[in-house]
Amino acid sequence: MKKSIQIKTILAALTGMLLLSACSKELEEKPFSFLSPENFYKNESDAKTAINGVYNALYTYDMYLQPFWNLTVLDDDHVSGVDWFLGTSGAGNPQGYWGVNGPWVGCYSIIARANTVLENVANIETQIDPEIKTRIMGEAHFLRAWSYFQLVQLYGPVPVRLKSLSADANAAVPRTPVKEVYQVIIDELKLAETMLFPVGHSKAGEPGRATRGLAKGLLAKVYLTMASGGVASGTVSVRGGQDNAVYVHTKNVVAGLEGLDTKQYFELARDKAMEVISSGEYSLFTSWKELWSKAGRNKQEHMWMLQSQAGTQFVNNLSIYFSAYSTFGRGAVWVTNNHYSDYEDKDKRALDGVAHNYETNTGTKYYYPSWQADLYRIVNGVTYNNNGTTDNRAYVIKYADVNDPTVANSDAHYPLMRYSEVLLTYAEAANEANSGPTTEAYKQLNAVRTRAAATEAPAGMTQEQFRSFVIAERAREFALEGVRRFDLMRWGIYLQVMNKISAGQNNISKVRSLRNLLLPIPQAELNSNPMITENNPGW
Repeated sequence: MKKSIQIKTILAALTGMLLLSACSKELEEKPFSFLSPENFYKNESDAKTAINGVYNALYTYDMYLQPFWNLTVLDDDHVSGVDWFLGTSGAGNPQGYWGVNGPWVGCYSIIARANTVLENVANIETQIDPEIKTRIMGEAHFLRAWSYFQLVQLYGPVPVRLKSLSADANAAVPRTPVKEVYQVIIDELKLAETMLFPVGHSKAGEPGRATRGLAKGLLAKVYLTMASGGVASGTVSVRGGQDNAVYVHTKNVVAGLEGLDTKQYFELARDKAMEVISSGEYSLFTSWKELWSKAGRNKQEHMWMLQSQAGTQFVNNLSIYFSAYSTFGRGAVWVTNNHYSDYEDKDKRALDGVAHNYETNTGTKYYYPSWQADLYRIVNGVTYNNNGTTDNRAYVIKYADVNDPTVANSDAHYPLMRYSEVLLTYAEAANEANSGPTTEAYKQLNAVRTRAAATEAPAGMTQEQFRSFVIAERAREFALEGVRRFDLMRWGIYLQVMNKISAGQNNISKVRSLRNLLLPIPQAELNSNPMITENNPGW
């Protein structure tokens, strides 16, 4: 009951900030309200309202109401769906999607609001708990870092602005080199982890807020992304292509990370991930089903989730797109048959995590997959259908347990970081830093596999075998959570993996070219910022 009240409290506060619109010119800030900063930032309540306004930018049609997950989740080798939904960003044509500018606009909206919070909350001297004041500023640093992390991965070099326009009126900002953007992200997260409370602390705030462990976990991920992107040689083996065979792909350096001391950054990722593990603040769910239940939201493994609340403006359409039951009849997005086949039969992520028997909103009953008809065609005397082709849809359960699945917009929670990712970050980083897997790397990898009831990873793997195994394990663990595309990108194998497939399941095109390595900079930004003279390659 207490957590329910807390969620309603933060969402009620966010509701009050819904009038805050995103920037139309992406680096141009607009006022959050009719009050000037001088008249508004007076006390703790004002500070809390202001930081809620930063989080609020996540709940817009630039970000997680659709565009951000559409442009990331739908663009990898393991996703399929109906062509009317995946025919743009899911087929390598993001400019054909109405929300193509969303991540740029949304992330810079978060940054602009965070800048204003940091400049003004710092000046509140009375009527505020000093520890709450520090926490709020830590949240702003975290959200600013998170936004720049998304931007540099999606767009490469991007303008960095760490002051509001009221503090620095120069709106024309050039693109900052990739390594320098990453250094800003690192500095911000280091600050945030010293200012935020651990999860569960009485002053940490409501669910959905940044915490100390989350800042550490994201910092480990940033180090890992840099290190893997900077590796100049080696291979990664990936199951794929038309025949779902194992193919060996040569590693490419991510543009802007050339010459990086990758061993140092793998060590940093390893050590920071271990800080989170050693803290004892998080643990894996025992049950895969419970992990994705309403009762499991914001608990033990969920380090950060996008909050939603039925009956408010803070709802989304994740459930109807990704779940078997949908207002469309059936959902529009599912995991490919090839990826489903990469799970062991007893793996709970496939056994419990995929809808094997379901009924549409028109009453038609289906089962999945057709090749396991002996298990799923007749269950408890009820017969289910599968035509062996277009009915083979591996719908995940991750977004299905909502308050009312019969409505278009519901209270699905989106996982922004889970503890299992920290464990796999450690395993991957330790393997690379040590030039081969350590006992501890195996331990953390097998913790994830054991929870899923999968067999332990094969002993005696080489560095490149372990690397490939961990990347594949991340794909199994985080299917349709927006992780896979970034994994392929940071290891420099995205184009090879996608083009090896060519036409994917349901005839969704997986053909990609060099321009697909980065998203296009919005034309509005090019028109308004003379310091950016050209778009990303191919756009």
